[in-house]
Amino acid sequence: MLNQPRCRTNRVMPYLSSPAIAGRELELQSLLQKRGPIWIEETNLKLDEVSSAFACALHMHQPTIPAGIDGALISHLQYMGDHPEEGDNHNAEPFAKCYRRMADLIPQLISEGCNPRIMLDYSGNLLWGVNQMGRDDITGALRHLACDPQMQRHVEWLGTFWSHAVAPSTPIPDLKLQISAWQHQFADLFGDAALKRVKGFSPPEMHLPNHPDTLHALIQALNQCGYSWLMVQEHSVENPDGTPLSNTQRYLPNQLVARSSTGEIAEITVLVKTQGSDTKLVGQMQPYYEALTLEKQLLRGREVPPVVTQIADGENGGVMMNEFPEAFLQAHRKKNDNNPAGCGHGHTVAVNGSEYLELLEHSGISSEGFPKIQATQQHRLWQRVGEISNREMVSEAINDLKAIHSDFSMEGASWTNNLSWVKGYDNVLEPMKQLSADFHQHFDQKIAIDPSVTRTNNYQQALLHVLLLETSCFRYWGQGIWTEYARNIHNRGKAMLSRHTS
Repeated sequence: MLNQPRCRTNRVMPYLSSPAIAGRELELQSLLQKRGPIWIEETNLKLDEVSSAFACALHMHQPTIPAGIDGALISHLQYMGDHPEEGDNHNAEPFAKCYRRMADLIPQLISEGCNPRIMLDYSGNLLWGVNQMGRDDITGALRHLACDPQMQRHVEWLGTFWSHAVAPSTPIPDLKLQISAWQHQFADLFGDAALKRVKGFSPPEMHLPNHPDTLHALIQALNQCGYSWLMVQEHSVENPDGTPLSNTQRYLPNQLVARSSTGEIAEITVLVKTQGSDTKLVGQMQPYYEALTLEKQLLRGREVPPVVTQIADGENGGVMMNEFPEAFLQAHRKKNDNNPAGCGHGHTVAVNGSEYLELLEHSGISSEGFPKIQATQQHRLWQRVGEISNREMVSEAINDLKAIHSDFSMEGASWTNNLSWVKGYDNVLEPMKQLSADFHQHFDQKIAIDPSVTRTNNYQQALLHVLLLETSCFRYWGQGIWTEYARNIHNRGKAMLSRHTS
């Protein structure tokens, strides 16, 4: 790996009791709003010389659990290393290698004259956890990818929810808290300059809300936090008339429109993750081979290169742990062999999401010209409600549609549609909602009077437990130890708020 760059960071001792998740809200909002083009200054791609492109992202996550000494909050990666005899915990070190290996693969390809690209999505839990563990090999590798000037052409970081919450079942007031907490964490580790380059957002589990008010709140929060675009799963969206995206449309940027129950509109640009087995597709670099079959497509009357966008867990499963590195190297080497200059007429190139969108904008194609789309199932809803609505009308329409159509749902859509994040988890969801409500009842008015409240230890500890309780893992593995972890976190958070109000 190349020498580590120096950039501002706050050193954190192992087993730190609280991560940097709040306290700079106004400062970061000012930093991230109305950013100009960033990638266009770094790119060596020319849009008119490219026939097609592929954009790959790696998602990394380990939850925080109350399983350390005396129930301390630790990374699940730490727990795996401490208990290698349990289940698949022997994979702790292979996982750790996955978390740092792009800092080796990208410089290796650059040294060979290739022009690689990768997008990285790391949960706040994981960023905090490896720092807690004192794993300087991992944090150092990630700092290299986030801060080194040479990496800025090749590596794009994507924002996400801090604790890997699934948006449709996260209390609406907490959506922005999850987004902002991740930005705080990232800036604390890698500096404000690195955060300023983070323009795209990757929702955990690719889970997009389709309830009008949740989706509107999410898009509004992303806009307020300075994000330019969102990655969505192909089958989680539809055209305004309810039809699926066309074969060409899914390879081009679209504009996601969110209408609330009361008619308010929020919009954001989206890149569409195509359907398929995520880890196998990225693990074997299928996006590159699919892009080879594509030619330029029309967008606003202009011919532009389509982009095949895919994301997968960066560490889970044998394909990602073992096959991906060589497949990643091989795809970029093949691309380079076919096109030694890294780009050229008629060639397929690797690209990152913000880079692609800025190239389009630089050529005169802005988001106003992208096709309008909406969340899945919303055509049925708006067709029933009509053009003018309120919350009561929308709620009644949703109940009617559920009664009429067995396939109608407002739980959202994700890449794990065989699982429900709601059914059977009342013992997690109800305490989660209550803790969130208690938190906002205690703090919101105080913050409105004095924003510096978010810098206090009381606020940050309470916020930490609210965010942690919303971690999807507590509803992924079924009832048992994971729901017990959730109960433990809820009880701690409740006790904290009780002490604050007593």
